[in-house]
Amino acid sequence: MGKEEKIGITVKKDENFSEWYSQVCLEQGAKLVDIRYGVQGFVVHRPWAFKILRRVYDYFDEEVEKDGHQPFLFPTVIPEENLIREKEHAGFAPDVFWVTEAGTEKLERRVALRPTGETAIYPIYALWIRSYKDLPFKGYQSRITVFRNEKTTRPFLRGREFMFYETHDVFATHKEATQQITKDMEIMEEVVRKKLKLPFIFFKRPQWDKFKGADETYASDTLMPDGKRNQMSSTHDLGQKFAKAYQIQIQDENGKEQYPWQTCFGPGIYRIMAALIGIHGDDTGLILPFDVAPTQLIIVPITFSKDQEKTKKVIAKCQQIKEKIKNFGYRVEVDLTENSPGFKFNNWEMLGVPIRIEIGPKEAEEETLTIARRTSREKKKIKIAELEKEIKKSAEILEKEMAEKAEKYFEGKTKETNSKKELIEIMRTYRGFVKVPFCSISSDGEKCADILKEETVGGCVCGIKLENPEKAKKTDKCVICGKEAKHIVYVAKSY
Repeated sequence: MGKEEKIGITVKKDENFSEWYSQVCLEQGAKLVDIRYGVQGFVVHRPWAFKILRRVYDYFDEEVEKDGHQPFLFPTVIPEENLIREKEHAGFAPDVFWVTEAGTEKLERRVALRPTGETAIYPIYALWIRSYKDLPFKGYQSRITVFRNEKTTRPFLRGREFMFYETHDVFATHKEATQQITKDMEIMEEVVRKKLKLPFIFFKRPQWDKFKGADETYASDTLMPDGKRNQMSSTHDLGQKFAKAYQIQIQDENGKEQYPWQTCFGPGIYRIMAALIGIHGDDTGLILPFDVAPTQLIIVPITFSKDQEKTKKVIAKCQQIKEKIKNFGYRVEVDLTENSPGFKFNNWEMLGVPIRIEIGPKEAEEETLTIARRTSREKKKIKIAELEKEIKKSAEILEKEMAEKAEKYFEGKTKETNSKKELIEIMRTYRGFVKVPFCSISSDGEKCADILKEETVGGCVCGIKLENPEKAKKTDKCVICGKEAKHIVYVAKSY
């Protein structure tokens, strides 16, 4: 038997989440990324991670195309004059990477590596969209990366190059635009909550924390186990600002020139991956939803090197079961490495494979096998004839267990107070959201938000909850300035 590679997490998730997260992502864990590329903030996405990410992309592609979006692909580089044309959006400029040379020659004008897609796409929309008959226009880019000069980087949470997704929609009326924003939120519910089993809250962002150039921003936030907010998506009401900046004009039914209304939606593929790792994972490693896992079932032969005849029978039976499961339509592998069964169990649990099947000499003779779910690790012996039914049942139970555990975790992550002193005390040790009365989420409230952030050492005003929003009472006073509170806002520390 060959030498077994050393793997395993050395810290508990609840005791040191930061170190746990790093270990899961890196070499001793699930090998999701390699940070040894040599340029800070640029990582190599390894096969297991990339297969998971592709699955998440597939989910969104399916949903946005169902909603009438068409795919396209725009260049990675953006002319400088396009990047700064919309005045507020030009705030991205200090954080972009610039290309100034090609080979040995200096470029006549520098171009930016895209930090997001608006300034690349909308000048072309001005050529494509000329009449009310061209609307609504819904387009999207998938499986792309964007570039931002982030000062602090972390795999799947912040990077200088990270995986991206964006829709860009144009409508004749503002009413249609707001209906699209509601649809974007429904897509998040379908993909992230239902398929990925990840809980979150939709917030209307404060004006000082909205997307640069948008009228309003709506975001879905979850909480990582260290209590920090993880923004998993944002959808933006762009109003007519970008249409005016990039001269996207349509002729209405009366032949009159009008500016259309725009929205854009960005499911955070990277941040969603971080939530999959952080919320579902345990002290052993990843736990993946059944449909997301690159390998849905792993078959582990239980063999004994002293009896080669029995070993051959066990392996033959494993291969036979693999073909049977493939015919059921599932992704399945047999672990034929020379590692011990215990090592194999740990390795596939680290990778989050939902279902494990064990076959030893006794099972091979009796036409039985042992099956175990990643969520419970409870083993159950079944007849091979029952296999298809049992896989389906085990997958349904696993996903139900994942959803219930995640929702239970999330439900216990919100406290409330109307006292600044108590807020400061809570945020010193608490991991989660805190609801507080607040004067305003318009620009008037930004000064109070800055004070709150300073005195709580990093607390951010996430916004007001969109679904079943809590309304401030007439007697409520802003937790910072003491003036009449117009809103109940959620506060949390953030990545």
